[in-house]
Amino acid sequence: MTLFRVIIAVLTQYWFSMVPKNRRSLAVLMGDLVGSERAQSVKAVHRAFNNAVDSANNSWATEIESPLTITLGDEFQGLLSTLGHAWAVACELRLRLLTANVSCRFVIGATQLETPVNPKEAWNMMGSGLAAARDKLNDKRTSNAYRFSLPGDPILESLLDAVGDSLTDVELGWTTTQREYYSRVRDASRTNAKTARSLGVTPRSLYKVLHAARADFHRRQSATIRYALTGLDERYGLR
Repeated sequence: MTLFRVIIAVLTQYWFSMVPKNRRSLAVLMGDLVGSERAQSVKAVHRAFNNAVDSANNSWATEIESPLTITLGDEFQGLLSTLGHAWAVACELRLRLLTANVSCRFVIGATQLETPVNPKEAWNMMGSGLAAARDKLNDKRTSNAYRFSLPGDPILESLLDAVGDSLTDVELGWTTTQREYYSRVRDASRTNAKTARSLGVTPRSLYKVLHAARADFHRRQSATIRYALTGLDERYGLR
């Protein structure tokens, strides 16, 4: 954690000091589906994707500046108030889609918007950082589901990409049961005991499944990314 604190402080201070007052800093979230054209049922994938995006727009309405908008059949983009919230939305979408057996990838980036925010759909806006995020999303050479676009901060961007890659590696090894159990325990309103009862298993059985899924490691890596992005929010002036 200390290493991230130092890196954030050094690499983002200059960027933040140079943000023109007439521009607005926001977080951009982009994503796409992986291999959707090869799915057994394209209609089922399309339905799951649309439902997940609609659910995120409803759940995070107060933090979304320009709603998550499906631009093509298998891609979306949107603007949020902070990088931290963009991360939370990406994690929620990832787990929901994985549970539906739909593979997806995301890019979280910082942008200085130079045009008015479109509150109805994420179209017809311009700003530095948007093109860089799009270019990264279009880079298909990696299986990493969590990538970052931080113009001016290539070192921190690479570090966060590496942590995202470790999360992806864990997720690719999950069984259907491990995915379901982990998704359930991420609900902050439930204890493990309540989750076990809802699943019809013993707490011991739940623990064994989560241990095999490397749930604690996944949580720690996710928390590291959240910590770094929260620090960036403060320095970029995102609220």
